[in-house]
Amino acid sequence: MASVSLSFSSSLHLHDPLSKKTTFSTNPRTQNPKSRLVSCAFAAPAKRAKPTSSSPSVAKKRHWKEGEFPGISQTFIPGTSKKTPIKNLKKKVDRKNNAKAWASTITEALSELIQKKQWVQALEAFDMLREQPFYQPKEGTYMKLLVLLGKSGQPHRARQIFDRMVEEGCEPTSELYTALLGAYCRSNQIDEAFSTLNQMKSLPCCQPDVFTYSTLIKACVDASRFELVESLYEEMAERLITPNTVTQNIVLNGYGKAGKFDQMEKVLSGMLESRTCKPDVWTMNTILSVFGNKGQIDMMERWYEKFRNFGIDPETRTFNILIGAYGKKRMYDKMSSVMEYMRKLQFPWTTSTYNNVIEAFAEVGDAKNMEYTFNQMRAEEMRADTKTFCCLINGYANAGLFHKVISSVQLAGKFEIPENTSFYNAVISACAKAKDLVEMERVFKRLKDKQCQPNSTTYSIMVEAYREEGMNDKIYDLEQEKQEMMADDNESD
Repeated sequence: MASVSLSFSSSLHLHDPLSKKTTFSTNPRTQNPKSRLVSCAFAAPAKRAKPTSSSPSVAKKRHWKEGEFPGISQTFIPGTSKKTPIKNLKKKVDRKNNAKAWASTITEALSELIQKKQWVQALEAFDMLREQPFYQPKEGTYMKLLVLLGKSGQPHRARQIFDRMVEEGCEPTSELYTALLGAYCRSNQIDEAFSTLNQMKSLPCCQPDVFTYSTLIKACVDASRFELVESLYEEMAERLITPNTVTQNIVLNGYGKAGKFDQMEKVLSGMLESRTCKPDVWTMNTILSVFGNKGQIDMMERWYEKFRNFGIDPETRTFNILIGAYGKKRMYDKMSSVMEYMRKLQFPWTTSTYNNVIEAFAEVGDAKNMEYTFNQMRAEEMRADTKTFCCLINGYANAGLFHKVISSVQLAGKFEIPENTSFYNAVISACAKAKDLVEMERVFKRLKDKQCQPNSTTYSIMVEAYREEGMNDKIYDLEQEKQEMMADDNESD
């Protein structure tokens, strides 16, 4: 495999003409609705009328150029007044405007970095902001940082930010504690999450609510710690906190993923009988997703009809779930039918819609239709995300087109796609399939340099690549590194 450039500075131009045929059919009249958009024509700004003097008298004569210190005019009377020179006033105004501009610039930069999920740069910008004389600690800023760090797998840094917030005099709230608890939950650090819950219960103004418990229940469900789920339900009952539909949907999803269909049906029956916790479209999506991910298409379709009979209408995500399930089973006719149905009902195709189709073709190495779908996605000005490029990289690797893996990585950099562990795993997997272990190790090093956390998928891909080459010493070193990393995480947390 050619050396994969991860400088993310090169631009990409796809040279291969994309096929005009595709496995799924689309209505030519609605294939690209945004192509009809008409660009606005900007009229030239109207000329301003010259001011006319209401007095017939001759205009006053000026003895200085604009912006200079005024000289003596014909109407100037010495000793009447002493005004600040215009130059000095201008300097004061400029200094004031520059200060405002700097405050606005660094605040906007921080907001943009948070939006782009670039947590390292966001923390650097936040440190710069805190050093400015105009800085005032705000709960909203800390909330956004806590959520960002939680989503980025940085719970210990979220804790540091939370402690810093308290030191600066911001009063912690239930919402802020829940964000911190959520950061631990996202990294599967359930013990720390329960510790945070106990801290909340000890503070009168920070009592946990249904959102706090729902977040913790989701972590327990994802870890298959269903015994903890039951204890949390009991604790909620003692505190007179009623589980809402979101809570029940989380548990439904957990039981479904674990194959506990009896318990899943029991929870669903309780929701149908409840007056305050009725199933909704999220319940529908959860059940359909459970059966769709397991490839049980008949059950998925049966439950779709049941929910429709309950009076629950589908939404865009519902159709995306169906498309993804059909795509994984290579049922392209049904996948195409759902997409046509969405167009007919005027449901927009979203990034997830295209990702599911791209993923379906990527799994079988169908680069031609995968490229066609990606091209149509860009033609409709739909923004690609990290999953889009993970699918493209996997698809090209499965097709043996490793030079296009490089192009996809470069294009991701051009689009400023967030680099997370899944993205690097896709590139590492592509290197492994190309038998380029040197490049695989370089990408692995970059993953760690970019503060991304390797996961079990990362290590399993690399171990398998080393095993195929009989490199047992590399396997041993990798397993040792994995154990040391896990030990370091436990100590830091």
